[in-house]
Amino acid sequence: MPTVFVQGKPVDAYPAAAPEARRGAVRRITEVGEAVLHRPCREVTAAEFGSPELAALIDDMFLMMYVADGCGLAANQVGVDLRLFVYDCADEYGDRHVGHIVNPVVDEPDTTGRRLLDEAEGCLSVPGATREVPRPDRAVVRGRDKDGVPLVLEGRGYFARCLLHETDHLHGHVYLDRLSKRDRKDALRQMADRREEVCARRAAKEAELSTP
Repeated sequence: MPTVFVQGKPVDAYPAAAPEARRGAVRRITEVGEAVLHRPCREVTAAEFGSPELAALIDDMFLMMYVADGCGLAANQVGVDLRLFVYDCADEYGDRHVGHIVNPVVDEPDTTGRRLLDEAEGCLSVPGATREVPRPDRAVVRGRDKDGVPLVLEGRGYFARCLLHETDHLHGHVYLDRLSKRDRKDALRQMADRREEVCARRAAKEAELSTP
């Protein structure tokens, strides 16, 4: 039976949506082309760990990730210039991983036995578009939780892709930056065609999640 891992540790039971989302407030999701998505985010400082502001941001990010039907969301995707992302994502074994990580750093990949998976990837900041992007099938990310406690996350399969995708965001990169000019142009065309539909779906989900 699949296991749920919260902040990298297995738990006996967990709700369909992270409890943080119930405390969250609606924020706007930024889109490709906005400056905050295309520059490196600043590190969370020691003074900011454990603050109510950081906890509230994480709550808001969980809510918006669910509103947009995503599996991960970086802080600059809600317009905040901080090295932080949240996630709720399954791996190749069907295990579910839920949590957040602050100031993440990706370990240098071990090339022994590593595979590159060329699979479809999308982004909440490029609504409606998907393209194939090669990513390693395993990733290890080190950082801290909102209280400053050291944290190590290991992902395989799609969860590895999620960890790498979200860490890319914090370096000021979107997945389009990994595409050829032709594929990038195609992705932007998909976005232009589907953006209105995606935004309407998000608005409906926002209303649903806001209903007591």
